[in-house]
Amino acid sequence: MDSCLRGPLGGAILESQRVEEALSLPTPSPAGAPRPAPASRMSVVEHVREMAAAGLHSNVRLLSGLLLTMSGNNPELFSPSQKYQLLVYHADSLFHDKEYRNAVSKYTMALQQKKALSKTSKVRPSTGNAAATPQSQCLPSEIEVKYKMAECYTMLKQDKDAIAILDGIPSRQRTPKINMMLANLYKKAGQERSSVTSYKEVLRQCPLALDAILGLLSLSVKGAEVASMTMNVIQSIPNLDWLSVWIKAYAFVHTGDNTRAINTICSLEKKSLLRDNVDLLGSLADLYFRAGDNKNSILKFEQAQMLDPYLIKGMDVYGYLLARDGRLEDVENLGCRLFNISDQHAEPWVVSGCHSFYSKRYSRALYLGAKAIQLNSNSVQALLLKGAALRNMGRVQEAIIHFREAIRLAPCRLDCYEGLIDCYLASNSIREAMVMANNVYKTLGANAQTLTLLATVCLEDPVTQEKAKTLLDKALTQRPDYIKAVVKKAELLSREQKYEDGIALLRNALANQSDCVLHRILGDFLVAVSEYQEAMDQYSIALSLDPNDQKSLEGMQKMEKEESPTDATQEEDVDDMEGSGEEGDLEGSDSEAAQWADQEQWFGMQ
Repeated sequence: MDSCLRGPLGGAILESQRVEEALSLPTPSPAGAPRPAPASRMSVVEHVREMAAAGLHSNVRLLSGLLLTMSGNNPELFSPSQKYQLLVYHADSLFHDKEYRNAVSKYTMALQQKKALSKTSKVRPSTGNAAATPQSQCLPSEIEVKYKMAECYTMLKQDKDAIAILDGIPSRQRTPKINMMLANLYKKAGQERSSVTSYKEVLRQCPLALDAILGLLSLSVKGAEVASMTMNVIQSIPNLDWLSVWIKAYAFVHTGDNTRAINTICSLEKKSLLRDNVDLLGSLADLYFRAGDNKNSILKFEQAQMLDPYLIKGMDVYGYLLARDGRLEDVENLGCRLFNISDQHAEPWVVSGCHSFYSKRYSRALYLGAKAIQLNSNSVQALLLKGAALRNMGRVQEAIIHFREAIRLAPCRLDCYEGLIDCYLASNSIREAMVMANNVYKTLGANAQTLTLLATVCLEDPVTQEKAKTLLDKALTQRPDYIKAVVKKAELLSREQKYEDGIALLRNALANQSDCVLHRILGDFLVAVSEYQEAMDQYSIALSLDPNDQKSLEGMQKMEKEESPTDATQEEDVDDMEGSGEEGDLEGSDSEAAQWADQEQWFGMQ
């Protein structure tokens, strides 16, 4: 035998054996032989495992890639279990580098290898080798591999594949995080019953999983039923008595009872142990926004932002409110600050989009809204921004699709319905608008907001003018300071030329608040009754609140021309002489719109 191993061929065989021995698990040393250093006892696969556990992903990727190539060239180099481990660790490193499609491919190969390994272990009886036991214990979990595959699919927007891979895991083997992912995926796919079952399973294993509680409440599960699932842990752990009140508060949130939700969260927030909690303040701000109390909403967002300067959640709504108030410089600063925190969230893009929208740069707002949706397809504010931009660009049917999706995601948010109804009215579909407004009125209840929304549609039809008046009176009885109701009632009084009544209404509304639109409308009414000086004052106040309010500026300029016809004639002559410069500005605007339109096409938005 020794003679066969002499010569060049024999030397190559011996060298190959040495390499295989170095890569395989070590054999026990003979009695009396010196023990090697601990690192030399580890196989190369164990080194890969150690680096993966230490988070050295780039190192794992390089080494495992080389070892897999070696295995492909020499299938006998690694055992099936070692090859399975290498594939999993390599896929994990790809996942860390966000190469999700490549990671799925390697995870799939790993599962195939594991299946072959299972068949081999069934065919071959156990040899009693003690070294095999720790090796089998170190094998990556097949269930964990499937979970990672599902994560890859969700990142690739392939939710059906993610559900399919997780559905393949037997119920008894599903961990809480698997059930949580399944619940969220089922909910997104509209499979509410399966989603509820998965959320309940999460709570059975982890009764303090608050996001699972919110998931159940969002699927119309009764607050009392959800609270009963956490009762044992509340009673057994001190200082958790607030949790039942917390569940009650968010049950009100998800049923659209904003007033009771606000009162309940305020009672929680006043407790010393939960005072100045950023999440509760954010929820309060959002509830005030839903209730149409923009002033208190802004105050709560500012309070939360002061407590947590890196806060991102809810800042898209905050930016929208600031933009509506004409505080565009504050919106721009907010957008810059959010981009410095993270550009991988939808909120910074939505805030910048609101700045563009209220600067009348609709094409750019459309692009920014679409970018936000790419980052988070569940961002309601991004859908509303893109829908509003599409509507203002005349693409009403596309806008309707976005508003409907927003309604699906947030069925208790009135602004989603308002956007859709505006689209129907813009396309003269008054019947569809009326049906939708009546449904909202019945679903969300008769409050100032739903009454005003229904009245808005009634104002579009001469036959239902009286009904609109009745609805607005009811809304203002409930909330005399509700700006949208005041604006619509003023519009109705203007049609009837009841200017004195309108002035009284507006003065009463402005007694405890200041709003650009109300001051401008009051200026219009004062002009109608020849109170020019006070009308000029109202326009000035409106412009101080929102320097970009074009209607206030037009009203003021019209009054100035009427007061000084000679000056007005001279201004018209100057305008004619400078016409070419004005056209240049308009051409620049078209050029910018074309630029953003190109970007929209690149992102597949047309």
